Amino acid sequence: MEPGTLIFIAAIVVITFYVISLYNNLVRLKHNVAQAWSNIDVLLKQRHDELPKLVETCREYMQYEQETLNQVIEARSQVSNAREKQDLKGLGQAESQLRLGLGNLFALAEDYPDLKASESFQHLQGRISGLENSIADRREFYNASVNIYNVRIEQFPDLVIARQMNFTLRDLLEFKEEEISDVNIGQLFQRN
Repeated sequence: MEPGTLIFIAAIVVITFYVISLYNNLVRLKHNVAQAWSNIDVLLKQRHDELPKLVETCREYMQYEQETLNQVIEARSQVSNAREKQDLKGLGQAESQLRLGLGNLFALAEDYPDLKASESFQHLQGRISGLENSIADRREFYNASVNIYNVRIEQFPDLVIARQMNFTLRDLLEFKEEEISDVNIGQLFQRN
């Protein structure tokens, strides 16, 4: 074989391995995003299961606060629908409403000493607060994963492969800050 042919074959082999490497890295990033979403999804399901218990516990004590309880249940339903559709914009809006409703519910609980003293309420409040913190942590990890993925599929030379293989941009999971900034569930129940 001629040296020119060997160089050409070597260049083709190097380019092929480089393209395969880029593709595999993009696939890994895509799956990191999917795994990060899966982590959030598990926590959302757990919280979804806990909220009816909280509402029922509160309903026993809060006879005159049905509007607030209904707001939490409606927001729970919207979160569930958006989660199932993987509609991140809708999920962000529904999450903001749910957090607002929970903040209102926990604030109203201050007016019901028997409710605050209820062991069931205290357990559920602690469980939901813990889930809220975990969701916030997972949301941060998810958004970081999405950001890395989105940047890679828009950078050259990755974008050439990303376009050829139909890699698409992913949405960040964002909550409206003005709707959640006043809702700090942990602070609502700190004992003086």
